[in-house]
Order: sequence, then structure tokens, then C-alpha cells
Amino acid sequence: MAAAAHGHNPAAWTGVVITFIGFGVAGVAMILPSVLLVWAGLAVVLLGGVVGKAMSMAGMGKQPSTNVYRSTDEQHAAQAARTAAAVTA
Repeated sequence: MAAAAHGHNPAAWTGVVITFIGFGVAGVAMILPSVLLVWAGLAVVLLGGVVGKAMSMAGMGKQPSTNVYRSTDEQHAAQAARTAAAVTA
């Protein structure tokens, strides 16, 4: 089984970086007892998810594989074609 390329695209990286910044802001705000800054950090975390999803929908995310969705009938037909080609060769 091949290794998945999960997360290796601009949409995922952008969403993670924005979310990481939001967690950092919220974490610092908890140390500084600032309720408003905690909520601002959590808003940035949510913004990271929205931006990542929007970029993914815009085509900057992982593209679906063409081999994953083959039906069983197509697999049998492809196997029969390979077998027939091997017999005639």
C-alpha cells in the first residue's frame, strides 16, 4: 500500500498555520488573564478551519485518486483484458 499524501497541499498547510497561531494567541491570553484575547484566539482557530476548507474547495487541496473508485465490474474487465493480452503474446 502506498503512503498517503494526506495534508501535503497548500490548503492543509495554510489551515494548520492559521489554527496554530490561534492556539498560540489563546494560550498566551490564558496566562495573561485576558478573556477577550482568549475568544479572539479561538476565533482565529475557527478561521483557520474555514480558510483551509475554502482553499480545498477552490482546488488547492488533495485531488481525489482516479483508481480508488473503480467498480468491481471494471476491475474484472481489466483483469480479463490483461489475461487475454498475456495469452496472445
